[in-house]
Amino acid sequence: MTTRRGFLHTVSAGLLASAATPFADWRALAAGTDLVRPFKAGLALQLYSLRQRVKKGDVEGALALTRSFGFTEVEGNAPEGTTAAAFAAQLKSHGLSAMGSGVDFGALTAGTLDRATADAQTLGAKYLMCAWIPHGKLLTEADVDKAAPLFTKAGEACNAAGLTFMYHTHGYEFVPGPGGTLFDTLASRTDPSVVKFEMDVFWVVRGGGQPLQLLERYSGRVAATHVKDMRKGTPTGDATGSAPEETNVVVGTGVVDWPALFRASEKAGVAWHIIEDESPDAETQIPQSLRYIASLKP
Repeated sequence: MTTRRGFLHTVSAGLLASAATPFADWRALAAGTDLVRPFKAGLALQLYSLRQRVKKGDVEGALALTRSFGFTEVEGNAPEGTTAAAFAAQLKSHGLSAMGSGVDFGALTAGTLDRATADAQTLGAKYLMCAWIPHGKLLTEADVDKAAPLFTKAGEACNAAGLTFMYHTHGYEFVPGPGGTLFDTLASRTDPSVVKFEMDVFWVVRGGGQPLQLLERYSGRVAATHVKDMRKGTPTGDATGSAPEETNVVVGTGVVDWPALFRASEKAGVAWHIIEDESPDAETQIPQSLRYIASLKP
């Protein structure tokens, strides 16, 4: 996941300007520095959404585009080869800050979590999330038994550092397990006071889970969501943790009942909704998703 969310370097001023212009109309939907939204939770952008621009070395353009959408908060790590302090300054120069960052599962097993927590603190982040449990073709109870104590230990370390540790669902957790699914097993075998969840709505649906039921059952443990919609007709009950990128569609045009989900999230105490769009057309889709969210009533 570190590689997946890695960043490269620099950009030309001309490309930066041309990137922001087509989406300038979105600013009309912003109220001050806050995006219009039908919930009290914060609204951020997962920077992986702009990975195509970043892969071309256009980090500055990606950040400028993020701000032009109306965001002031992002989730993401410092670019590969860049220090957390340098990236924090880069974010600040675009009127952005990081509400959260990520840590690879390998750092938990290698005992190198301290570097991730230190980087998160430098970025000003309040959340540190792990997005993958290594496993074979299917997640097993043995995989969960390996991950659970590491997550609790990481949660304790994060808590001591003033951070909240989250495990990010990826869809493969919804195979049968003791007490329901292996997600339920993981939840029951981790300390609820220090291990929270980042519920990626797309991946929960893809894996056969029920987002509304999860919010109700784990009220108080879902600290954040990834707001991602799934194209109608996409197969569910798939435990691979993968899906074609084009199945990510504009929020409000897919299979998710977003008004119900946002209401349930408020009741469950979700603090952040984070837009992540893995579509090749993410730069076009993100403003459309924001317009849909802004159209909903509280």
